[in-house]
Amino acid sequence: MGLGERLGGGAGALGSAVVTPAENGQFAIMRRTSFTLAAAAAVVLSPATGAFSQAAPKHPRAGDVYEIDIVEESSSSGSDGSSSTSHDRDGFIERVVAVRADGVELEYDVPASTEGREDVWQFPARVFRPRQGPLQLLNRAELEARVEAWLKRAKLPRAACGHWYFSWNAFQVQCDPQSVIATLDGLDSPVPELRDGAPYRDPEAGAPAPLKRKRAGPDGGSFRAEMPLDAERVRRQRAEADVAVGEIMHKPVTLEAALRERAKERVSGTIAVELEADSAGNVRRRTRVVKVETRAADGRTEKQTSTQTLERRLMEERRPAESPNRA
Repeated sequence: MGLGERLGGGAGALGSAVVTPAENGQFAIMRRTSFTLAAAAAVVLSPATGAFSQAAPKHPRAGDVYEIDIVEESSSSGSDGSSSTSHDRDGFIERVVAVRADGVELEYDVPASTEGREDVWQFPARVFRPRQGPLQLLNRAELEARVEAWLKRAKLPRAACGHWYFSWNAFQVQCDPQSVIATLDGLDSPVPELRDGAPYRDPEAGAPAPLKRKRAGPDGGSFRAEMPLDAERVRRQRAEADVAVGEIMHKPVTLEAALRERAKERVSGTIAVELEADSAGNVRRRTRVVKVETRAADGRTEKQTSTQTLERRLMEERRPAESPNRA
């Protein structure tokens, strides 16, 4: 499934549900563990002191261009002998447009080679990242114009927005320009400094956990944190997926009813995050492993593992202006 199908032609963010035919003729729905579900936007809660490097993190400069590569692999196995695997890769380009006293203006886009690029109406997206507070969308009017053009090309009425459909894949028609923020939240998770003991929070976790240094050296270092999974959040996400499946199959189910059924499950698991940074304290690679074990009311069990790796690479760097030669 191409990015265009998950962003423009369907899910408004990479965290939307994907539905595939199951062996029993029903639908199996999976929540992608990127961004909105996987909560890739984990943050260090407090300013770090005594970091592994004395060098200050490199501040963004107007003109810098970063490539963001995201790879996700998932697998599941059940006590009934069922199993499945999946692999997905996405890419984004981040450009530093301007650096202001109160934050940074950024532009995000997908590579020109992206499958279904013409349907990815959410990009390019320009946002402002304040020093404190959420991302702010700056080019909403452009996105509104692009979604109208996309609906026209797809021959979909405005009334289709928000509803679930199934063709080759299940998709939700997303028409809200603000939906792009959920995707960008997962890409935009700067960590000013790293140190042993700094509390690290993941939105999918039940509680924060302290970072622990794994490696330190002249070229940088790595830190790791492991947290318990928020079981209630998992049940709600699954219930929301049940509602989507019901809409697709024309067998409506309310969220309340789905929540009651999911409450019968026993859910447990962990979230482990590893951060790899350069000598200046800039996180260049983040690996997030989510393990979930579910026991149904009838005793059946299922184990799921999802590994997401996000890497940031500087593609172009603004060079400081050279001083003119003086005699």
